[in-house]
Amino acid sequence: MNAYKLVVFDMAGTTVTDQHEVEQCFAQAASQTGLTVSAERILAMQGLSKRHVFETLWGELLGPDSNQLKTHVDVSYQRFTEVLENHYLTHDITPTAGCLETFAFLREQGIAIALTTGFYRKVTDIILGKLGWLDGLDARYVGTPQTIIQASIASDEVPHGRPAPLMIQKAMQLLGVTDLKAVVNIGDTPSDLLSGQAAGVGLNLGVTNGTHSIDQLITYPHDRLIGSLAELPSLLNNV
Repeated sequence: MNAYKLVVFDMAGTTVTDQHEVEQCFAQAASQTGLTVSAERILAMQGLSKRHVFETLWGELLGPDSNQLKTHVDVSYQRFTEVLENHYLTHDITPTAGCLETFAFLREQGIAIALTTGFYRKVTDIILGKLGWLDGLDARYVGTPQTIIQASIASDEVPHGRPAPLMIQKAMQLLGVTDLKAVVNIGDTPSDLLSGQAAGVGLNLGVTNGTHSIDQLITYPHDRLIGSLAELPSLLNNV
């Protein structure tokens, strides 16, 4: 067995089924608050802190020094949080293919599981709560070897979300993992892969059954692209 001690997973599209719902929520909030943006641009920015996305897009439209920038960002982001929270409160939430089996395999091997996300803590907790993945986590969102996951980090709990490596680094700190080569990072967006590269993890993986296809991920830094989380146990047993 390999020497990996921690696997850091993205949430929406990687461990949580996402049929582009987040993009739809974002597009709805943008449209309702006067921000014109293409579906392709929204997709390209998945995985990033959602407030940062609004800051970027409004900054491009108004100019980064506009005195109206913060007001527009605040209005759009507030509407987005309302749409997003309502979506997850009123719709079923399911793990992705192979997710629970992979989680069980990692626990059996004594490999810690951390979930990171571009979501803020409130909506992260809605999702984790409906899945039962909050069970056993303490006030720091840290669990035990027996809990379903061992740590959860939301984008508003670090100074900078993806593509910065800070959520991966916080996961390592919370779980006492000091060797970057013992860390696996896996996600379904370019920002997930860029974050893994920035952190310098031992294995940086893309999964292609989420929001991005092989063609959309292939040009971004990665060690391997896999079709689903179901492939992860055998991959880890053979690297």
